[in-house]
Amino acid sequence: MSTQYLTRRSEIETYFDRTAVGAWEKLTSDAPVSGVRARVRAGRDEMRAKLLSFLPEDLQGVTILDAGCGTGALAVAAAMRGAKVTAIDLSPQLVDVARQRLPQGLDVTFLSGDMFDPKLGQFDYVVAMDSIIHYRTSDMINIISGLSKMAIKGMVFSFPPWTLPLAVLWGLGKLFPRGDKSPAIEPQPPKALRAALAKMDGVKLGRSHRVATGFYISEAQELVRS
Repeated sequence: MSTQYLTRRSEIETYFDRTAVGAWEKLTSDAPVSGVRARVRAGRDEMRAKLLSFLPEDLQGVTILDAGCGTGALAVAAAMRGAKVTAIDLSPQLVDVARQRLPQGLDVTFLSGDMFDPKLGQFDYVVAMDSIIHYRTSDMINIISGLSKMAIKGMVFSFPPWTLPLAVLWGLGKLFPRGDKSPAIEPQPPKALRAALAKMDGVKLGRSHRVATGFYISEAQELVRS
């Protein structure tokens, strides 16, 4: 991976592990939130459901890598459908929250570390929800390519599509000091990104779906092992 990728990965780890763990713990819980956070929560709930809908309904015995699991909502939802899930995140603190929330009896292993760790092995499916949204196009393509090689049957992920509303929000965000805000997302032109993905060996483009709930704008994409 590039120096640019490693620098951004370090920024993301610092933000989620030291600055924003409390905010994300609340956002991903049932605690009341309002305004922008409520719309972001609704959008994330819709995106999670959509990505999971791209997987088989019966996940008994299916292995899944949740790459960038955060507080573990997607991993738990997949395990409740029978999957054996390995869930990994850069932030040890978010992983601790995920472990505390894990219902008994579900087959989920939570880890903190790099989602490209070769010790993780291969899985039937790899899922990456909102975990590669902070990387520039070249790094994002490399990440998707690397993760797809860990998937025996396919991969589903989300990315921020370049739209005029999202571009305006992105531009406004750059005008203000970062403070305790998340590292900036990197909107991607969907057609250009899919054209690059179509050139990858061993996979083909599958279904896609856009979720837009106010400040949350994201696109689900499926890659199928060819």
